[in-house]
Amino acid sequence: MTDTKTNSGTLDSLFHPAAHYASPEDILNDDDLSVPEKRIILSSWASDMYAVESCPALREIPGMGHSIRLADILAALRKLDGDDDDPPRPGGLAMRLRRPWVAAGRRSL
Repeated sequence: MTDTKTNSGTLDSLFHPAAHYASPEDILNDDDLSVPEKRIILSSWASDMYAVESCPALREIPGMGHSIRLADILAALRKLDGDDDDPPRPGGLAMRLRRPWVAAGRRSL
């Protein structure tokens, strides 16, 4: 079995990206990767599977010696989409639904 920490130069970066990249920016700056390949790596890093149990905003990627912020991973994914100017806006206002009998002008029984 190949150890990602000792033989990182012989591994395919798509199968063991942590052995080749230390940050989301490293992935974005790699000219050898296509946009879909970059998206695959970043999306896998953003997966809840790697969430730190006590701090879900951090991701612990196997083979990497440090945690990565989920916000940094999502920002890199937005850069791939060309949406790196502004972060997404928070959700809309709560909407109160009317009960059908109120809308029809009837009172509740």
